[in-house]
Amino acid sequence: MKLTVNGHETFCYTGGKAFDAAKPTLVFLHGVLNDHSVWILQTRYFAHHGWNVLAPDLPGHCRSAGDAPQSVDEAAKFVIALLDAAGVKQAALVGHSFGSLAALQAASTAPQRVTHLALVGTAFPMKVSPALLDSALNQPHKAIDTVNTFSHSMLAPPPSVLGPGSWLYGGSRALMKRVLASNTRVNLFHRGFKACDDYRGGEAAMEKIQCPVLFILGRNDSMTLPRMAQPLIAKAPTAKVVPLDAGHALMAEAPDGVLFALVDFLRA
Repeated sequence: MKLTVNGHETFCYTGGKAFDAAKPTLVFLHGVLNDHSVWILQTRYFAHHGWNVLAPDLPGHCRSAGDAPQSVDEAAKFVIALLDAAGVKQAALVGHSFGSLAALQAASTAPQRVTHLALVGTAFPMKVSPALLDSALNQPHKAIDTVNTFSHSMLAPPPSVLGPGSWLYGGSRALMKRVLASNTRVNLFHRGFKACDDYRGGEAAMEKIQCPVLFILGRNDSMTLPRMAQPLIAKAPTAKVVPLDAGHALMAEAPDGVLFALVDFLRA
């Protein structure tokens, strides 16, 4: 599905179902150097179980035009503009990593538009080391290897996401290289990491949240350590926290766990 958002064409994966604005809507937001495909299992499930699904490639990424967000605030504004373009008054937001910060900020700036907020592999502050920032800028392919090492806690995924024999490191590396190459005007890697590193509004944003909140965290996450989500959890005392045996790539390493946590959360 293609929508015009802020004057630019935006690609949204809908899980193989036609969009129907009368149904409840779920928006899935990917992280740095990812695209809509990281949500493949979760989006298809919800699309075939009564939900609208919008899983965009963020602006400037892959099949979406426009300027890639330079900050979490810009990404959050895009989310609200996406809802407007789709004719959706309210939606549940699900975000991974950088996408979790964008979802959080969007829910705080337009609380009347968000029914549920799910933060996957999140942290605040989401600091990026100076060495990794420099590598992402000047040696992005080296940085991709580094990030893949820290993002995964297993070599092969369970069968429900990519199929037997799939290699998580290789698949993730190929995706990141493809996303990086999709935009020759800016370095998506460095821009995304810098946006994470610069974001200061997480705790203030969480204080403004009016909807139910879910945290899905990887016990073996070396990119966003589970304890680094505690400042946000502390500001959301009624939030539900689901720890999973996975690294930062939770949707690939614990696909069923992520899906079941979302299903239970949205049923409540």
